[in-house]
Amino acid sequence: MKIYVNDRLIEILPGMKVRHALIQAGLITEAEAGRLVYDEWGNELGLDGALSEGMKIFLK
Repeated sequence: MKIYVNDRLIEILPGMKVRHALIQAGLITEAEAGRLVYDEWGNELGLDGALSEGMKIFLK
């Protein structure tokens, strides 16, 4: 499954969560330190949030 993390294409397996995408992108330590994750519409996502094909998420 292809998703975008901070406009960077990441490939993960179907069923994986936001946490797994951040691990793949090398950004999990920043998220665990308090930075928040948002989708492309500005909705806050939890680390256990579901992902879908083509989704764009941002760490702010």
